[in-house]
Amino acid sequence: MNITYIIGTVVAMGIMIAGMMFSSDASGFVFEPGQVMNFLDPASVLITIGCTFAVVVASFPPKMLKNLPRHFRIMLNTKKYDPMYYIDQLVELAQVARKNGLLALEEKANAQDDPFFKQAIMLIVDANDADKVRGILNNDIECMSARHDGVAGMYERGSSVAPAFGMVGTLVGLINMLKNMNLSGDGGSSSIGSDMGTALITTLYGCVLAHMIFNPIASNLRTRDEEEVLCKMIIVEGIMSIQSGENPKSLREKLLTFVDQNKREEGGAKGEKKSRGKKKNEE
Repeated sequence: MNITYIIGTVVAMGIMIAGMMFSSDASGFVFEPGQVMNFLDPASVLITIGCTFAVVVASFPPKMLKNLPRHFRIMLNTKKYDPMYYIDQLVELAQVARKNGLLALEEKANAQDDPFFKQAIMLIVDANDADKVRGILNNDIECMSARHDGVAGMYERGSSVAPAFGMVGTLVGLINMLKNMNLSGDGGSSSIGSDMGTALITTLYGCVLAHMIFNPIASNLRTRDEEEVLCKMIIVEGIMSIQSGENPKSLREKLLTFVDQNKREEGGAKGEKKSRGKKKNEE
């Protein structure tokens, strides 16, 4: 679970709402929970939130919009792509290939849940040319990343549109305020406060929608994309090394260069432990 996204969003909302409940007078700050109602305005919601979502819907195809629940599941799942899992799997495949040949990897391929990993293994099992294998896998990664970029772009589009409609709401409120100003008549200026409130609250809604809703979602989706691309790059490099007959120990050392130093040390220690256990069993 992406706990940082949840904590950050909840804390930001909480701080903003708490700030709405305080006012200042001659004696200092006064806590007035009822003041939150001052920031609720149906016209502002309609203009800012309604128009923002309408423009996003108009800008992207239905097949992308219907996957909104899936986007949130992807964003919240931080454990799906673990580089160390793929490194361990590839080293194990290298050991099998070194002992029994590449054809022995077919059974391992059929046991894989990851379609990309399965495809990569089958490409070398079928004795394809190394350049062809690398080209197919790299093209798959590029196309996947382009699709992910489009999804993140949808939320970035919402982030750019929301403040614009906040300004539109501001203009609507100011126009209504000016049209209703009739200071010479009785009660002619009674709606100025309401119109001015709409003018300012729409700007607030636009900023909240852009920077507390859309931007964090887009950033998290791009992070998930980077994690998936990294794991697939590890798979490509590992598969190519297995095809060329590289030593499993050398393969682990090569693949550990894709991860940060802490994980390298953990992965190296894990590899040494497995190696010692294997030798002990052989004895």
